[in-house]
Amino acid sequence: MNVLLACSYIVGAEVFIRMTGGNFLYEASKYLVIFFTLLGLFTIKLNRQPIPYIIYIFLLIPGILVAGLNATEQSSLRTDIAFNLSGPICLGIVSVFCYNKKISYNNLHKIMLYLALPLIAMTVYLFFYTPDIRETLRGTGSNFAASGGFGPNQVSTVLGIGMFVFTLRFFMQSPSLSLKIINGILLAAMSFRGIVTFSRGGILTALIMIGAFLFFYFKKVNVKAKFRISRLVIVFVSLGLIVWLFSSIQTSGLIDNRYANRDALGREKQDISTGRSDLISFELEEFYNNPILGVGVGKIKQLREQKAGILAASHNEMSRILSEHGLFGVAAFLVLLLTPLIFRFNNKSNVFFYSCYLFWFLTINHSAMRIAAPAFIYGLCLLDIQYKIPRSKAHNKIVVKKNKF
Repeated sequence: MNVLLACSYIVGAEVFIRMTGGNFLYEASKYLVIFFTLLGLFTIKLNRQPIPYIIYIFLLIPGILVAGLNATEQSSLRTDIAFNLSGPICLGIVSVFCYNKKISYNNLHKIMLYLALPLIAMTVYLFFYTPDIRETLRGTGSNFAASGGFGPNQVSTVLGIGMFVFTLRFFMQSPSLSLKIINGILLAAMSFRGIVTFSRGGILTALIMIGAFLFFYFKKVNVKAKFRISRLVIVFVSLGLIVWLFSSIQTSGLIDNRYANRDALGREKQDISTGRSDLISFELEEFYNNPILGVGVGKIKQLREQKAGILAASHNEMSRILSEHGLFGVAAFLVLLLTPLIFRFNNKSNVFFYSCYLFWFLTINHSAMRIAAPAFIYGLCLLDIQYKIPRSKAHNKIVVKKNKF
């Protein structure tokens, strides 16, 4: 439990620390998550052998060997591996630790809260950094000024996590009106700051996560709870519409154009992917040219610069792992894609499973694994949620209470 709490706080704080220049290493958050989960693996007994994820980690090794064989004087093998494999390795180790690990329902909510607490600090910082959004508007492109001077994609991604967490708390952890108001205000603030980054990926992913959560939560509860949820959904949707209207006014309607795939003058853009489709096509082409072993870890960006004269990343983990790892990458990705679904078939205790799974899948397709969040939240899919207190513990609590009197 303490391992997951530490990791969740680090994951929540990662982008804020990068934004404010507080990292001693750029990938420090991923290294810390790896370090804490390794400590957990050596000190906590595993419930089941996570063989698929051990295989997944080994499948990444050939790509390192190919990168070493293709190394040049201009390239740094250590940097390429650290930057491109820190995320996938982090995901593998977190998955090994979380696989079929029993955790109580209340503790899972505590993990989610620890994840969201640094995001509250970041949201406050963003309001102070750019109190007037109108001053930052330069069109419908991603807005660095409204993102604390940092990458809008990463900022909107973590704010989307905050939106999801405070939606959970609004529906499940707000027994009083005052708590509903507090969680509603935090949800609205994070939603607004996420929207005005003009980076759509994180916000759309958050909405899909929330939709999946509400759908499966509504199915799981009894009739009385369904009526309560239905009333709250009306309030929730109304709050969302107010936030969107406020965002539209603050951006002079440019945010409407952004989500409608139009430029500042209202003209429709031809490429909704903002050029990423060409980058992904190049990576798939390199996979076809090097189908067995791929081009090697970190090499696809260098090849794109050499062949196309473009120094850019697709930020798509699927096409990257195929091009850099070949068929070993295909096998590794299939492990990640299918293992949680097989686990879910045998264990349906996790009401947040599909939200977490979809977050991982959608995020790696628009932001790759530049931050630790996809790796950690993927691991949460694999937890075995316990909704009842074990009989022995319940008995001990009763005995303690009797002794008090």
